[in-house]
Amino acid sequence: MTRKLVGYSTVGTNNKEKAEEFYNAIFSPIDVESFSDPTDDRITFWMRNGGREFVLAIAVPHNGEAASSGNGSMTGIALDSQEEVKEMYAKAIELGAQDEGEPGMRGGTFYGAYVRDLDGNKLVFFHFG
Repeated sequence: MTRKLVGYSTVGTNNKEKAEEFYNAIFSPIDVESFSDPTDDRITFWMRNGGREFVLAIAVPHNGEAASSGNGSMTGIALDSQEEVKEMYAKAIELGAQDEGEPGMRGGTFYGAYVRDLDGNKLVFFHFG
């Protein structure tokens, strides 16, 4: 039997409204849409390709404790070109993200750029090729 592996990533936030503004602005150039579950106001999702491809979710922690970034944890966001990687990185920095590594080749055909979002979550925008 052949199975398709489906994955997703959720990062925690202590300020959902600010996090939504941040990610809406970052994702606006690449046709990613956000939506919230009407039954759970603590989480927001971003999807592309008409809701068929999950990109990311943010959530206020369910246990009511403060969100924190994980040491060694990182969320990768695949993009269609090196130019998109550069654009996403620049937009993130403009919106207040912390630089963790400017866009560039990292080995083989991996082109990536690293930032920490407003809650300290580490992201990598990347393209293979």
